[in-house]
Amino acid sequence: MSELNEIRYHLEELRKSILRIVIIIGIITVFVLTFHATPFDFVGVTLYYPALEPLDNIAAQITNHMSENLVPTDVQLIQTAPGQAFFAQVYIAALVGMVAGMPIIIKELVGFIKPALKENEINVSRSISIPALGLFIAGCIFSYNFVIPYILEFLYRYGESSGLVTFLNVMDFVTFILQFLLAFGLSFQLPLAMYAISMTGMVDSKFWRNNIRYAIVAIVIFGAIITPDGTGVTMWFVSGPMIALYFAGMFLIERKERKKLNI
Repeated sequence: MSELNEIRYHLEELRKSILRIVIIIGIITVFVLTFHATPFDFVGVTLYYPALEPLDNIAAQITNHMSENLVPTDVQLIQTAPGQAFFAQVYIAALVGMVAGMPIIIKELVGFIKPALKENEINVSRSISIPALGLFIAGCIFSYNFVIPYILEFLYRYGESSGLVTFLNVMDFVTFILQFLLAFGLSFQLPLAMYAISMTGMVDSKFWRNNIRYAIVAIVIFGAIITPDGTGVTMWFVSGPMIALYFAGMFLIERKERKKLNI
């Protein structure tokens, strides 16, 4: 009976954690859908303040920025059904909510699993919270600036070479962008995940070095799954950085172990 009560207690704690995460993401999402980022000059520096403007909100501003910077030349961004532009903005606002609420999300997740962790595992989970957020944002920025524009340009050049006029549905466009932003944000956690696993004592640096070939195969398969074409070219936009991150994580762990030995 005590085990059943313990399960109920953990389920209730999980429900509370999920509810707090949903609430914080929801608040940020509503804010992004309600306010417009209005620029103003302060001592020669451009700053922004939120102004109530539901139709020209921050999500719409982000959509316009993505359209101007990511949509290839001669490709027209359209909506083919009522509400598509609105739901596209909801998706964007939810992503902003996830990123901005990441510190709370990490805090809640660590707090939930804390009772099951050992002392050294608790210290590791605390130490990686801020780096996890930084790597997620770095992955999104890398994807937005160096991967997505080239993938879109590469794919839509096929239509241009055939003499076609290309129209891109706004929902398909936003879904495509968010797919890559999330994929890279999560994939950039790879070295941090490797570091956390090693610091808890589950494996050492030799494990990562001995399994390089298997890791590369798994990463290439992952890149092939999340990329939209079958040419085998665009998957390397994903797989290449992840392989580099794997080696970075491996070298970081080896360096940490060498420091421990020298102490």
